[in-house]
Amino acid sequence: MKWIFTSLLFLVFQFFSAQEQVSYYFDSNKFELKNSEIQKVNEWISKNQDVKIVAINGYTDEDGSIGFNDTLAQKRVDFIYKLVKDKVKIRDDFKTRSFGKLHQHSDNKAENRRVTIYYIEAKDLAREDEILGIKKEEIAPKPKPKKQFPEAIVIQNPNGTESTFELNVEFMQQVDAAKPGEKLKLENLNFQLNTFAIVNESRGKLYELLIVMQQNPELSIDIQGHLCCMPTDRTNLSTQRAKAISQFLRMNGIENSRVTYQGFGSSQPIYPLPEKNEEERAANRRVEIEIIKN
Repeated sequence: MKWIFTSLLFLVFQFFSAQEQVSYYFDSNKFELKNSEIQKVNEWISKNQDVKIVAINGYTDEDGSIGFNDTLAQKRVDFIYKLVKDKVKIRDDFKTRSFGKLHQHSDNKAENRRVTIYYIEAKDLAREDEILGIKKEEIAPKPKPKKQFPEAIVIQNPNGTESTFELNVEFMQQVDAAKPGEKLKLENLNFQLNTFAIVNESRGKLYELLIVMQQNPELSIDIQGHLCCMPTDRTNLSTQRAKAISQFLRMNGIENSRVTYQGFGSSQPIYPLPEKNEEERAANRRVEIEIIKN
């Protein structure tokens, strides 16, 4: 027993109930429809102006050679396609294929000499890909290329001397690539005890942040100060420390609209108060930046 079918598009439709189908039948060894069947096709077209054809499959009976049936099935598909072309919407990604024994052969030869049109009704077109089981490929956004940041910076001091600070390039690249909502801790940023004055050894951290913002004009941040140890920030020290960093950036040319600041005291500790040791206190005593826009 031999059979063959070809299609403009083949999909496994039995899994998708929203897809509809209609079939038209041919005489033995013929690829042109009788006038009565052509009339049925035209009637279907007139009643289904808003549907979309997603496949046209051609079938033959078991008589004849494989090569003959393959050609005959394709000619039947082509005949139907010419009748519906430009009258009903058809998917653009159709292909011609042969699928062997996937076809359930009927004992009635006349039922096998047919072309079946598979289509989706207008009300379901918004779900076309879902109905057909087609998963759209998600194109991952290209990561921003890593900027080249300096590894060190030389600063002219007020007394005429120079100071050299090594910079953390990895941290600067993290800030440059961070997404809105991300928070990054300014590691090794230390203040004089109970003040908002930054110790000299930590000045490099300020320049790391400044350089990133200079090279990335889209970047906006919120500077957030946190304290350890005391449940109440009586002197508003966390806010003053965040403000000091903000002022440094603004004094060096960063627009006010790109930098905001706030202090949280000890209300958002990493470790619960009272801390058990200096390690926990150092972790709670921190300054973070939150990316607002990038």
